[in-house]
Amino acid sequence: MAAMKLTDDQKQQVTHWISGGAKLAEVQNRLIQEFGIKLTYMEARFLVDDLMLKLKDPEPAKAPASSVISPTPAPSESPKEPTGAPGKVSVTVDQIARPGAIVSGKVTFSDGQGADWYLDQTGRLGLVPKQTGYKPNAADVQEFQLALQQEVAKLGY
Repeated sequence: MAAMKLTDDQKQQVTHWISGGAKLAEVQNRLIQEFGIKLTYMEARFLVDDLMLKLKDPEPAKAPASSVISPTPAPSESPKEPTGAPGKVSVTVDQIARPGAIVSGKVTFSDGQGADWYLDQTGRLGLVPKQTGYKPNAADVQEFQLALQQEVAKLGY
């Protein structure tokens, strides 16, 4: 596991960073800069879990966790399919991950186009559009990545 790669002093430093409010991406960058240790997103996530640390959430959740990430209020029940509003990106997480993936789900982009997404064991993100050759615009990709990061963090990855 990722924690095995670090010395006790390095683990203590990671604990200090997290307690100071560092985000997972910041921990990844600081590990590279200060110790020359490169970890994937998932390895860094596992490291935080192995050290029994909790990342600080910048904005407290006021509603119960839902499987839909959207700037609009989430419905009381988790839908099976994404519920895309015009101009919004929505993300859902599958209850059972697709074969070969740690976690998977669906995304609907602002133009209504959909895709399946997955994170594999190495932390790589895959996107399989429903329409062959479809490529979402840059703003949608950024919104998708942020929504996905929030959703995966809720699941403890």
